[in-house]
Amino acid sequence: MRALPLTVVLLLIAAVALVAVGDVWAQAPVSPPAAAAPAASPAPAPKVDSGDTAWLLMSSALVLLMTAPGLALFYGGMVRQKNALGTLMHSFIILALISVQWVLWGYSLAFGPDKGGIIGGLEWVGLRGVGAAPNPTYAATVPHQAFMLFQMMFAVITPALITGAFAERKKFSTFIVFVLAWATLVYDPLAHWVWGDGGWLKRLGALDFAGGTVVHISSGVSALAAVLVIGKRRGFGQHPMPPHNLPLTVMGASLLWFGWFGFNAGSALGANALAAHAFTTTNTAAAAAALGWMLTEWSSRGKPTVLGAASGAVAGLVAVTPAAGFVTPMAALVIGALAGILCYSACNLKTKLGYDDSLDVVGVHGVGGTWGAIATGIFATKAVNADGANGLLHGDPGQVWKQIVAVAATIVLGFVMTVVILKVLDAIMGLRVNEDDEMAGLDLSQHSETAYALGGSTYGEYGMSGGGSGPFSEAMRAAQAKRPAS
Repeated sequence: MRALPLTVVLLLIAAVALVAVGDVWAQAPVSPPAAAAPAASPAPAPKVDSGDTAWLLMSSALVLLMTAPGLALFYGGMVRQKNALGTLMHSFIILALISVQWVLWGYSLAFGPDKGGIIGGLEWVGLRGVGAAPNPTYAATVPHQAFMLFQMMFAVITPALITGAFAERKKFSTFIVFVLAWATLVYDPLAHWVWGDGGWLKRLGALDFAGGTVVHISSGVSALAAVLVIGKRRGFGQHPMPPHNLPLTVMGASLLWFGWFGFNAGSALGANALAAHAFTTTNTAAAAAALGWMLTEWSSRGKPTVLGAASGAVAGLVAVTPAAGFVTPMAALVIGALAGILCYSACNLKTKLGYDDSLDVVGVHGVGGTWGAIATGIFATKAVNADGANGLLHGDPGQVWKQIVAVAATIVLGFVMTVVILKVLDAIMGLRVNEDDEMAGLDLSQHSETAYALGGSTYGEYGMSGGGSGPFSEAMRAAQAKRPAS
């Protein structure tokens, strides 16, 4: 019985590889060759297009939905009951924090006038000069402010992804400062490197359509730094810590899948053929990865799990993000299927390596984003996007090297700067809640609330109730005693 799924996995890999090879030889250009250029004429002044603007605003709303409720529910269902609200709060409050940070200085640092290829200037602080007129450097058919809003939602979700790594143990006050520091010192410079006019990785020719390096590798490697500095949850490896509400997690994964169409198709920055293409590659990779993860898990463990299928879909979405507007649908199928297999293996590897990545941020976003960025250098073709590049299979092996440079630069910046931020905050504020507060759960200890008014126990995973005895019940009573009178 167990041999059958393994055979299916091998057949799937062989099939998509053959399809991809056929695609390399048979793919026709999306548009016919351009006719001979007429005599040069003055370029028309940038003009706002209502259709492009409507699509970009809708895409901004879709990406917002990815953070809250999408990621909030995805992560919130995977933690233990006593930490459900605290985990939801991470994603929700980041939406508020980064929305303010982006308006005040984040957007200017990320996309403002270039300073040496490293960072944007402060000319656009407080959105000075960012208004209704288009900025032809970034998007010539939508208001500059619409482009700013779209990019804001990327800045919002990226630190929210990191929270899954240190879930169930970080002080909320330190978390607030960490998010602001990380967004300013890691996300904003990296966004400028890759997408900002004059950014050094953009000048190098590295491709990242919608955030494989900027969003996923940066969050994945920063998550690894965080779990190594903060340490394991108390009881990790000694007590089971299963998800408390998988229906919430599946609902969150479904909302992520839905919102990701704004994430990737919106990155075409217009209601156009490229947006439709990115929509297609996004859905194809997600579906292939869900099947790839499920079949791999089925063959290795004997049964497919709902959590595995949901995680696989997210892994495929992560992997196709840098490639969505540069590769064909058949290439997206390969990228997604292999992402499901690779990310499943990476998530299982953490048990052997012994680090406590609570919700598999490293395995899904770090590994998936790295694979997607390199795969972009393999499968990219100008037949899909004339503004992109040809990858290895379309005649330019140098594109793979450019992608590797971008991956390495992202890893160095994300890991080193995250360690520095956390070490400084640990010395000033402390990173973790104390033992009693962790045992009681972050819902009670950090927010004086519980997720569920009826049924269940704060310490259900240990078979204990609030009226019991022992260190866990004492910790719970201590946390309840700190709650303000209602």
